[in-house]
Amino acid sequence: MTTVNGRYNLMELMVCVAARQLDDGRTAVIGTGMPLAAAMLAKKTTAPHLVTMFEAGSAAPELVRLPVSVADSYTHTRAILHSSMDEIMETCQRGMVDYTFLGGAQIDMFGNLNTSMIGTDYRYPKVRLPGSGGANDLASFCWKTLIITPHDKRRFVGKLDFLTTPGYLTGPGARELAGLPPGTGPYKVISTLALMGYDPLSKRMRVESLHSGVTKQDVIDNTGFEMLFADPLPVTPELTDEELRILREEVDPEGVIIGKHG
Repeated sequence: MTTVNGRYNLMELMVCVAARQLDDGRTAVIGTGMPLAAAMLAKKTTAPHLVTMFEAGSAAPELVRLPVSVADSYTHTRAILHSSMDEIMETCQRGMVDYTFLGGAQIDMFGNLNTSMIGTDYRYPKVRLPGSGGANDLASFCWKTLIITPHDKRRFVGKLDFLTTPGYLTGPGARELAGLPPGTGPYKVISTLALMGYDPLSKRMRVESLHSGVTKQDVIDNTGFEMLFADPLPVTPELTDEELRILREEVDPEGVIIGKHG
């Protein structure tokens, strides 16, 4: 697995950068994989009062061990709510969930996602993907959507093969015209190359910081659309020894998400 500065790998980098985006005292619906590790790390570092919620029906559990999925029994340990998907989605519809973490096979400049198919014929696709699950609901109603994904032209595309989950759709005002709540939408994209947000006027994806050793040209070469860049363009702050220690020893000691260190 590729290492950065010889200190950490790209999975560890994305998890730590993602954890930094979660403010204390907020609510977040967390998905399987890297989002789970990021939420656990945030609660152990900068956001101890983050309220984590899971699509399978639990809210505010004590994450004593890294769950393998959103339906793992560890997402229910001493939780304040043991319910169902209906309850979690209704909470999102009420506007009570600040963050959600999603992934996808493709993402475009407006943060729209494809998790349905690769190809041009829906009946006979090149690849059939798992579909939305709860992603469409979460991205429609949570205030801020975060994406964690590798960065290459196959994922960052000029046009989706299928629109599964709405970002800013076709640009400014399109979410509202579609009937989605004003003020909701894409927030951050954490990739193997950079941290990205969205331009407030055009709603297009914009690089906010480059990871250590990454150049602007690296991002351009690995993106299938014209990416915007902040000016000035900083370097993503280095991961701290304490972040790495907690991630490796307390969050994912078995290396399920981040791999075995060393």
